[in-house]
Amino acid sequence: MKIRLIDFGVPENHRPFRAHDNDAGADVYMPYDCTIKPGEIAKIPLGFGIEVQDGYAAFVFPRTSMAVKGLVCELPPVDSGYRGEIHAIISNVGDKEQSIRKGARIGQLIIIPVIIADYVFSRGEQRGTGGFGSTGE
Repeated sequence: MKIRLIDFGVPENHRPFRAHDNDAGADVYMPYDCTIKPGEIAKIPLGFGIEVQDGYAAFVFPRTSMAVKGLVCELPPVDSGYRGEIHAIISNVGDKEQSIRKGARIGQLIIIPVIIADYVFSRGEQRGTGGFGSTGE
């Protein structure tokens, strides 16, 4: 599947890059030096947008090497109709201040098929309202 990039100033060497042909995600890069304190959330502009086909969404997933330090990418979807700049939303869930240097790989851009649901109301007659173990252990 070809995904068209929209240039918002991303340097050529910081465009999404898949190290191996069968990698699920393409690495995305930190555009500047940044320090994130414990409990803080940083919104990092990545310098590009994408054109995702209907029936798919894009996500910036965490990288393992950052997650073990307590830096995780949150997973808001990039919808197929969105044409703005993509951001990585990085939370420091650890107990230490973390510095990220310009050019570091900070996440993995992954495209996932999604079901576009048509939500309708139903009385739910076949299922009760009990939950949280109401049918036994």
